[in-house]
Amino acid sequence: MSKQIPYDRNQPFNLLPLLPPPDDKVITIEILQAVNKANKALAELKGLAKKLPNQSMFVNTIALREAKASTEIENIFTTNDELYKVLSGSDEGLKGNAKEVLRYRQALWKGFSIINSTGEFSIDMMQVIYQEIKEVQDGIRPPQTETTIKKRGSGMLGGTVVYTPPRGENVIKEKLDNLIDYLNDDKKYTHDSLIKLAVSHYQFEAIHPFRDGNGRAGRILAILLMIQKKLLDVPILYLSAYIIENKDDYYAYLNNVTSLRNWKGWILYILKAVEETSIYTINKINEIDNLFQKTNQLIQLKLPHIRKETIEKIFEQPYISPKKLLGKDIKSLNTSKKYLRQMEKLGIMAPKKAGKEIIYVNLDLFNLLSET
Repeated sequence: MSKQIPYDRNQPFNLLPLLPPPDDKVITIEILQAVNKANKALAELKGLAKKLPNQSMFVNTIALREAKASTEIENIFTTNDELYKVLSGSDEGLKGNAKEVLRYRQALWKGFSIINSTGEFSIDMMQVIYQEIKEVQDGIRPPQTETTIKKRGSGMLGGTVVYTPPRGENVIKEKLDNLIDYLNDDKKYTHDSLIKLAVSHYQFEAIHPFRDGNGRAGRILAILLMIQKKLLDVPILYLSAYIIENKDDYYAYLNNVTSLRNWKGWILYILKAVEETSIYTINKINEIDNLFQKTNQLIQLKLPHIRKETIEKIFEQPYISPKKLLGKDIKSLNTSKKYLRQMEKLGIMAPKKAGKEIIYVNLDLFNLLSET
């Protein structure tokens, strides 16, 4: 039976143990079997992504789903239609939920740039991600910020405290430094990378270092860990949809680690999320690639003057404005509009009004990305 430690959900959990957890809690036959299955699915996804002619085309489309799903976990909702329209043009003047979603995507790309440049996690990187998500300039929670995690909902237990994270800048910094050491030093901490992913995601959420946005920041860090450990080359695996579908289990397993130091259920949950999401993403990429190839063939047959670069652009996200179609092959806005109208006649694109501007939706891509 897992050993209990002194824990009171109404008091700051300054006794949160440092990493690593005991090996017998995180390395079992069942966990290792799940690690192998998750790594196999992840390797297949990485290999498939390498074969794509334009990886960014698929990263962008799938990243939109993650941005939307991740903010939904925080009860920030926006429709696919609203989101894609926003992303077809400028982000100036954005408000409400669509802006929250866009900030998440921007934070992901900032983190991706940092991990590719430095190869390491740091408190500075975590703060950059948090600041981008929340559009703020502060950092680690100051001691006067008495943050608590409360049960959601309007029932009898709604609003009750379920967890109080560590408090005090020095306490939080000590635990973050330990977490970062665990993430970066594979010689000192030899756990499989996916076990590290599960353990570190729990630890970050338990530390809860920032005033807000910790859930979204933690899910971005999980993606970046897969990049750092060379499990993926690009941020193409997104776990938020799985977490939404299994949200009660997510919080139950987190709580079991906190109160009982029961790591097994939590690690198996995350490994299952990686495996199933990898398989889902493989299928989704194949569907998008199949649609791209058929669309490319149709345009080459009916509109041979439209080049592949232009076709790739209409697959970077479901909505596109005539301005976004401009490039080395299309210099004129009038030409851009003409090409979009020609593709409209083929049933590929459809015009929609967005404020004063007419934008175009790739109908079949939109439908693919709207499917669960």
